[in-house]
Amino acid sequence: MGREYPDNPLVGVGAVIVQENRVLLILRGTPPLLGEWSLPGGVLECGETLREAVVREAHEETGLVVETIEMLGVYERVIHGDEGRVRYHYVLLDFLCRPVGGDLKAGSDAADVRWYTREELPALNLAYDASDVVLKGLARK
Repeated sequence: MGREYPDNPLVGVGAVIVQENRVLLILRGTPPLLGEWSLPGGVLECGETLREAVVREAHEETGLVVETIEMLGVYERVIHGDEGRVRYHYVLLDFLCRPVGGDLKAGSDAADVRWYTREELPALNLAYDASDVVLKGLARK
């Protein structure tokens, strides 16, 4: 099943990677959210646990090896196309993570990767769900 104009919602995971009161965000290099700052993450693969998917996606997009700490929330992202059809539909499970290794670099779907403080977040115009979960992660750190 394709990600664009799917027959059913897709399960996605997000990594809220927090270190020293900063959160790691990626600049999306592919749709959806092309050119926007967002959490590292992606689609769950068949046979993979949610936590395995978070670790894999974080590494693919940021170069970091992370440890998952706790699930922070469940969100939905539904994006409609021009004709009103559902272009993307994700059920997103976001996890608080901490880096335990690796070298920071943008990879796979990421055009850039950077650490941000809470004070820098408003200027990024994050999607509501991403902003909400990032603030939860920074508060729990």
